[in-house]
Amino acid sequence: MAMTDLNHATSSNAPLFDPLSLGDLTLAHRVVLAPLTRMRSTQPGDVPNALNALYYAQRATPGGLLISEATQISLEGKGYPATPGIYSPEQVAGWRIVTDAVHAKGGFLFAQLWHVGRISHSSHHPQQGLPVSASAIAPTDGKVLTASFQQADFETPRALAVEELPRIVAEYVHAARCAQQAGFDGIELHSANGYLLDQFLEDGVNHRTDAYGGSIENRARLLLQVVDAVIAVWGAGRVGVRLSPWGKFNSMSDSNPLALFTHVLEQLAARGIAYAHLVEPRANGGSDGALDASAPDASASFRKAFPGTLIAAGGFLGETASHTVASGHADAIAFGRWFISNPDLPHRLRIGAPLQRYDRSTFYGGTEKGYTDYPTLEESATKNTTEETAATVTA
Repeated sequence: MAMTDLNHATSSNAPLFDPLSLGDLTLAHRVVLAPLTRMRSTQPGDVPNALNALYYAQRATPGGLLISEATQISLEGKGYPATPGIYSPEQVAGWRIVTDAVHAKGGFLFAQLWHVGRISHSSHHPQQGLPVSASAIAPTDGKVLTASFQQADFETPRALAVEELPRIVAEYVHAARCAQQAGFDGIELHSANGYLLDQFLEDGVNHRTDAYGGSIENRARLLLQVVDAVIAVWGAGRVGVRLSPWGKFNSMSDSNPLALFTHVLEQLAARGIAYAHLVEPRANGGSDGALDASAPDASASFRKAFPGTLIAAGGFLGETASHTVASGHADAIAFGRWFISNPDLPHRLRIGAPLQRYDRSTFYGGTEKGYTDYPTLEESATKNTTEETAATVTA
């Protein structure tokens, strides 16, 4: 696989390798595996498996934090084929294989709890019918993936009734308890990238006129109710929340993101959660194109609102990650695509080694190709030495 030199010398990345207090945990370094959907659970049942365990174990380091791929809290919350769940006994048992593998390497693993809301299709949950959302407004950009991996137009979701929202909260609580049973070290609530909790937050989607719509306080109500409910299960020091201020992915928008997310982050800070995880808007779209340099800097913008442990994600490399941590705008950096193709990413960043390029065509679905077959530096060196020896003998 091609190598590309995207890092600077070891000394420039030093801020990433100071210890960090994160809720009830102490991390040995600040290089975090971002939550990455990979669609490789066992079917039927959306059950994690031994291949998933190998993938996470490859990326685990002593005292390092991994955040799981987004994991649906219920069948209704599922929006993509072959994504794992965390609500059935079979899923709990499957995740236990994964957490045991990570813990054997000395790492920590948080489960990202996910309800996709309107970013779904009725083929994923035919008994439940249409996807649900804050309001009956369909996304206007892109396509949805059906249960058979086919692209289709988004369906117009059904607006959740006020009387249904306690059920949604209860499903998050059940998933949080399942995550405990599965051996996770904590949970992260996915309230970013246009999924259900984000759909309630942002007024581009939330057109409700009841206690969950209108004002910022009302739109933040469901998220904060879920936060309080899962804190009662895990304790605040084991709960993180992911947010995407100014995010446009999945047709999202808000009339005043600075005011909205300042309020949300102040409320989360008051609750003493383990961390807030912000997606930088410069990386909108998930493409390999140039980052949007004109986009706001989320971590810098909200540092005052959330003085606790802050994780930033979105288009970082060694130099920019180290600068962000050194500046105090964030305390840790979550890496996605480069952690896919470099299972030993913390080691490579520490020594300033080149990074392997990722293969986007293998991101979603499939087998071990593009999943567990990326070599570490050590494995590459061993392979090169073996090949050189073989060539010498042949010559």
